[in-house]
Amino acid sequence: MDEHTETEKLDFVAVGDIVTDAFIEMSDVRIDTEPDEGDLGHKEICFRLGDKIPFKDVVVIPAVGNSPNAAVSASRLGLKAGLVTDLGNDRDGQDSLEQLKGESINLEHVRTHEDMKSNYHYILRYGAERTILVNHQEYEYSFPEITPAPKWIYLSSLAENSLPYHEEIAEYLEAHNETKLAFQPGTFQMSLGYENLERLYRVAELFFCNKEEAQKILGVDSKEVTELLRMMRDKGPRKVVITDGPEGAYTFDGEEIWHMPMYPDPKKPVDRTGAGDSFSSTFTSALALGKSLPEALSWGPINSMSVVQHIGAQQGLLNREELEQHLENRPDAYQAEKLA
Repeated sequence: MDEHTETEKLDFVAVGDIVTDAFIEMSDVRIDTEPDEGDLGHKEICFRLGDKIPFKDVVVIPAVGNSPNAAVSASRLGLKAGLVTDLGNDRDGQDSLEQLKGESINLEHVRTHEDMKSNYHYILRYGAERTILVNHQEYEYSFPEITPAPKWIYLSSLAENSLPYHEEIAEYLEAHNETKLAFQPGTFQMSLGYENLERLYRVAELFFCNKEEAQKILGVDSKEVTELLRMMRDKGPRKVVITDGPEGAYTFDGEEIWHMPMYPDPKKPVDRTGAGDSFSSTFTSALALGKSLPEALSWGPINSMSVVQHIGAQQGLLNREELEQHLENRPDAYQAEKLA
């Protein structure tokens, strides 16, 4: 779909749904801090049913979603990045394509579906927190034969009809063992459970999730991150990365466990959308660029710090020079620590 030739070998191909996000900044809402029983302590955003609810502002951002965010992140860090995704033949889809072309993303394997809409989500912002109203179009997915095989495939969020598509992706990876898989499961992929996606877990070079997601996937109540790392690696991935909010991030490759604290925010976060995508994609990109595991662990939080200073998941993504400058100017406490 663009100027890239079919023979160009890509470093990083992201696979997953693309979406346009409409960020609606709310003003007249109530935050309920007394959750219902069994609600795991989650707060609730409340407003009056049937009333007219004022809002402060709306910002529309095309070409986002876990995988497009990852492709843009990799491209800005200097990798040859491509995207495998599906969208509708509408204005939202066209705007997304134009945005990705501007980021030098290979669009050869983007499929446009006639008479279908592109994904469009609404995000209710209140301070730095947000609630996302999602609706994934159920496209007829089909995984392409990417030739030559890329160095990395980065797989993330897809719609609920995509289980057969995951099998196609697993078949491709099993046939091209020169390609490494980074798997950052979305909500539906986690709800599928381990058994349905076992082939992907088994071929994954890298696996990303947060602590609560690890507990859900593994079906355990353990709050010990090091134990979750070992249990998750037993499921197949060669390297497991688990984030734990303000406690930082951890990684385990079967031999060593490393911990990295958060990179300090220069000021209060504006919007946390895309923080996880930026961390995971930057970590993967660092490995693709030949960095060690501790070095990759030090790269990820820097891009997350930058992303949350802006509205949306891509505006704050850094290029390599900017990221390395932050790394050079890091606080003394920002060091990877090998745990016993």
